[in-house]
Amino acid sequence: MRLGRAGNKGHVIPGTVLGRAGRILLDFALPPRCAACGTIVADVDLFCGSCWPEIHFLSGGCQRCAQPLEATEAELCGACHVDAGALDRIRAAVEYGEAARSIAIRLKYGRKTGLARTMAAYMRRPLGDLPPDALLVPVPLHRVRLWERGFNQAALIARQLQKTSGNPADMMLLQRVKRTPKLKGMSPAERRRAVSGAFAVRQGQEVRGRSIILVDDVYTTGSTAEACARLLKRKGAASVDLIAWARVVRPTVVNG
Repeated sequence: MRLGRAGNKGHVIPGTVLGRAGRILLDFALPPRCAACGTIVADVDLFCGSCWPEIHFLSGGCQRCAQPLEATEAELCGACHVDAGALDRIRAAVEYGEAARSIAIRLKYGRKTGLARTMAAYMRRPLGDLPPDALLVPVPLHRVRLWERGFNQAALIARQLQKTSGNPADMMLLQRVKRTPKLKGMSPAERRRAVSGAFAVRQGQEVRGRSIILVDDVYTTGSTAEACARLLKRKGAASVDLIAWARVVRPTVVNG
């Protein structure tokens, strides 16, 4: 099979040449842009010179929740020592800040769905090596919110992680059966009550003995992810981890 196309004199134009030409034309028409602000950059999945210093990548920290630990050799933060919760491990690519928030907002509300690939590309490293049967599962939206938005941003990210990790994914394993109010401003107890009974495992699906990796865009209070993890553990899941694009690591105002 010959790749390429014959010219007027029978010459063959290699497929790689056509691919490069197509890339040049595409970059001219739709140049790569900074994921945070939209400024034109050299290549896809990159940030501009102004936004790059504002992206704070997370590494090390608490072995369970990835909360940065300063001036200590402890493996767990104080909160995880007191109450580890239902999630076995929490990981995120970056610290929640203005640039990280901008990316999440542009994906969710600006309908820049291509940003899911950018976010997943940076989430792959903290996700680490996974058991081959670990199942990627997006945190679900209620059907009303899904209808309004047209897509679940967590599912878009999970699909991209599936491509790069080779792990299976189930976009519909979890269902949000109760529409919950905004959790901002609620106490921890109020948040737990708000999300209680909000999720269900899709009928006919079996999670017993499975390793589940929940996928979300932003980890804030953890109430939603914890509710999902408690449900999955009750259904027999062997472990439930979470991977997110960004997580709040210090008191801050969370919008969006």
